Amino acid sequence: MVTLDIEQYRVRPGKVFELTSVDADAAQAFKPNRDKYESARDADLAEMRELHERLYAEGQQALLIVMLAIDTGGKDSTIDRIFSGLNPQGCSVSSFGAPTEEEQAHDFLWRIHRRVPRKGQIGIFNRSHYEDVTVQRVHEWIDKPTWMRRYEHIRDFESLLAESGTSILKFHLRISREEQAERLQDRLDDPSKHWKFDPHDLEDRKRWDDYQLAFEDAIAATSTDAAPWYVVPANSKWYRDSVVARAIVEQMRVLDPEYPPPVENIEQYSVE
Repeated sequence: MVTLDIEQYRVRPGKVFELTSVDADAAQAFKPNRDKYESARDADLAEMRELHERLYAEGQQALLIVMLAIDTGGKDSTIDRIFSGLNPQGCSVSSFGAPTEEEQAHDFLWRIHRRVPRKGQIGIFNRSHYEDVTVQRVHEWIDKPTWMRRYEHIRDFESLLAESGTSILKFHLRISREEQAERLQDRLDDPSKHWKFDPHDLEDRKRWDDYQLAFEDAIAATSTDAAPWYVVPANSKWYRDSVVARAIVEQMRVLDPEYPPPVENIEQYSVE
């Protein structure tokens, strides 16, 4: 069994952070042991299923997973690979598109708070409140004072969730510009993936540097002890999944959910 040090990818609060410090292609150094990493990942996923069953049965804690990535970064495939084996009654995925008229009539976190997982649940945000400080910033739909204030609002919001029993893990799936080009081209070349292609992705690709800076600033400003960011090398899907699975399992071990006690005098019951 290999040892996977996920702490190297955790962004420490108050520390200088540069997105370029994480090599999107870091998996190449571990490729000779790929089979061992995949075995460790499978073991982590099995343990996650058992911990999730206990979390659901206990009904006292919740876990929120936030995914952030540039177009083609792998949010969908990560969610599918990591969470598909969990009991759907205790797991939900939310994706936030353009705000509706009703949502625009409230603060930017209103629609987010409504989708936070209840106790006993794991909730995954495919898109999240971080679109409001990255996409909106890059497209200049909000000004600098606004997105700077939103960092503080996000920290306070996530602190409230943590204090109320919802643990938070946030993952930025980091791919290289070259990897993005290959994935976009694959969507054009493979007829089975044509449905994934959006011409707007090519326009956003021209803003690559702006997105990297927006990601870097948002991550540095909002990674806290209660709601840490992990910047995950994501060019190689097998390594990406190994890192994400290990981080989630380690957090769920900390939560250590327990099955509730049985009904009183359960030994007196029998099925006729």
